[in-house]
Amino acid sequence: MNNFSTAITTGNAALEGAFRNPSGCAISGIFSKNGKLMSGNAIIESIEIMHERSNGLGGGFAAYGIYPEHKHEYALHIFHNSIGSKIETEKYLEETFEVSAASTIPIQPVPGIDQGPLIWRYFATPRRDKLRDSQQDEREFTARAVFHINRDIDGSFVFSSGKNMGVFKAVGYPEDVGRFYRLSEYEGYCFTAHGRYPTNTPGWWGGAHPFSLLDTTVVHNGEISSYDANRRSIEMYGYPCTLQTDTEVIAYIIDYLTRRQGLTFEEVCRVTAAPFWSEIEKMPADERREYEFLRTVFSPYLITGPFSILVGFTGGMMALNDRLKLRSMVAAEKGDLLYCASEESAIRLIEPDLDKVWAPSGGECVIARLTPDAHKKIYG
Repeated sequence: MNNFSTAITTGNAALEGAFRNPSGCAISGIFSKNGKLMSGNAIIESIEIMHERSNGLGGGFAAYGIYPEHKHEYALHIFHNSIGSKIETEKYLEETFEVSAASTIPIQPVPGIDQGPLIWRYFATPRRDKLRDSQQDEREFTARAVFHINRDIDGSFVFSSGKNMGVFKAVGYPEDVGRFYRLSEYEGYCFTAHGRYPTNTPGWWGGAHPFSLLDTTVVHNGEISSYDANRRSIEMYGYPCTLQTDTEVIAYIIDYLTRRQGLTFEEVCRVTAAPFWSEIEKMPADERREYEFLRTVFSPYLITGPFSILVGFTGGMMALNDRLKLRSMVAAEKGDLLYCASEESAIRLIEPDLDKVWAPSGGECVIARLTPDAHKKIYG
C-alpha cells in the first residue's frame, strides 16, 4: 500500500482524536445548464457560511470546464511527498503518456493551511503504442495508471484525473483551501465543494473530499454503513480501496456502474439508494420490473447508512440522499442554474432571489445536464 497517507497525516494525529461530530460535513454545488462560466468565488462563499460543519481537517472543490486549452487531455493533479517520489512518478508518466505540459499548481500562502506535499499537474494523453498493447480504451488505460501510481509508488497520489476538470483539496477549512488554490482565478460551468468533519477516518490531504476517478467526483456528508460489503465487491473489479475513508468506494461504484456497465445516472440512483422491497412491490408492473432487475443484478452496490452526496461528471451534476433522508440536502433553481447544499443559507447567500427551492426526498435523484449546444461548445 502506498505510504503517502502515513507521511502526510503526522501533524494531524492529535486533532483527529479530539473531535467527533456525526452530523458534520458540508457540501455545496453550482451548475449552469447553459454552460455559463463562473469564477470560483461563489462556491467559496457558499461553503464558507457552513464553517461550523467543518473542523479544519479537510476541504476541497471540484471544478468543470476550467481547462479549455487542454480539453482533450487528461489533467492529472498529483501530490508528491518527496522529490524522490516525484522523479519516480514522472518517469512512469513519460513511459506511459504523452505529457504536453507539467507544472506546479498555482497556490498562495493562507493562514490555516500548513506545509503539505508538492502539488503538481500534468496534461497528458496515453501513448498510442502503450494503449494499443494494453487492448484497453483510453479511459480504462488511464484509470489503471492512476491506480498504479496510488498503490505502487510510495509518496505520490493522483487526486484528479479527468478531462477539462480538476479537483483541489487539502487539510484545512474549505474556504481557506479555495483561497490557497486561488480558485477565484478559475472559470467553470460546475463547482462542487466540501468541508470535512472526519468521523471515523484520518484527516489528511489525500483523504479530503472530493474523491475522484477520471471525470467522476464525489463529495459526501455522512457515513457508509455498507462500506465493507461495497468495498469487497468493487475490489473484485480492479478498484483498490486504499485511501482510509468510506467515501472512496462511492466514486468507484459510480464509475463502475456508468463507465463499465453503461447505466444512466438515474439508474445509478435506483441502485445506490434503492427503495425498499415493500415499496417496489407496490409499483406499476413496468416500473416494478425495472427496479427488481436493478436491485437484483447490482445488489452489492446498494449504499446504506446516512448520506447526502453531490456527484460531478462531464456535462452534469447529480445530488442524492440516502433512502431514509438521514442527512440534510436542499436544492434550488434560478434560471439555468441548479444549486444544491447542506443548508439553504449556503444557496441564499449567493442567490437570494430563487425561482424554486425544495428539499429532495430520500432516494430522490436530482440531476442537471448541459444543453446539447452547451456541451458541444465546451467539449466538441
